[in-house]
Amino acid sequence: MTSGPVPTYDDVLAAERRIRPYVHRTPVLTSEYFDTLSGARLFFKCENLQKTGAFKARGAVNAVFSLPEAQAAKGVATHSSGNHGQALCYAARRRGIPATVVMPHTAPAAKKAAVRAYGGTIVECAPSMDAREETLNRELARTGADLVHPYADARVIAGQGTCAKELIEDCGPLDALIAPIGGGGLISGTCLTIAAIAPGVSVYGAEPARADDALRSLKAGHIITEDAPETIADGLKASLKDLTWHFISRHVTDIFTATEEEIVEAMLLVWERMKLVIEPSSAVTVAAVLKNRAAFSGVRVGVILSGGNVDLDRLPWQ
Repeated sequence: MTSGPVPTYDDVLAAERRIRPYVHRTPVLTSEYFDTLSGARLFFKCENLQKTGAFKARGAVNAVFSLPEAQAAKGVATHSSGNHGQALCYAARRRGIPATVVMPHTAPAAKKAAVRAYGGTIVECAPSMDAREETLNRELARTGADLVHPYADARVIAGQGTCAKELIEDCGPLDALIAPIGGGGLISGTCLTIAAIAPGVSVYGAEPARADDALRSLKAGHIITEDAPETIADGLKASLKDLTWHFISRHVTDIFTATEEEIVEAMLLVWERMKLVIEPSSAVTVAAVLKNRAAFSGVRVGVILSGGNVDLDRLPWQ
């Protein structure tokens, strides 16, 4: 399930202009504590402070505002564990069109509540990728809505590419950049932008050890899928698609993994030391940097904090 051709950097520039009125240019923060802990100079791109609480707003807004009027009137639809669904509903509401989100019934209650708060309609399904896609196909056939895939969509990837562009502009030259990998939309946009404006920067991915299909794919040289892995990083359960594999296979230097315990520890440290609310999927990048000190010691590293949507009644250290 993909939409559109392989995006180019011109598409990222067009997306930047299109989404500017509807998203934040999020801050880049530093921390002496984390610099000391990692042995690197870290620059945290705070997408947890983005509209809807995650980087997903970038791609969703770009997709929704790219639609011709006649298609937009039929609405948009997607499947999502939460963040992309929220972002799509936010974008749809800003354009005044309906949005439907297929969500696994196991998705966090806070993310379901947010989708509804943005005016979206939720259709629940079993917690597997097959169930998500089958349910979404039925909704698309029923409504005629435009599919805005969470990551295998050229418009979405172009929108996500604006994040890395801002990071490079705001903190200057980097040696490396690390982003989380679920389905690969954010890191694909990152690869696209870095290859165009800072080709000397090494791009790394981070994913949960319990959902390490991207790492195994990179080692095998082809996509390896894993359906519904169990991890606290609920936003990183999706498997790669051909469109995201196109970028990852060509541009990602390496992928690091973190255990559930390491993810929770990194999340807690960011909350305590930086006073930033991040979610487990966002903490994976921090955990990966701290775990792999040898790979990052002495270099300037951009770290994308992808989102901050957490259920405050179910914090992992409680």
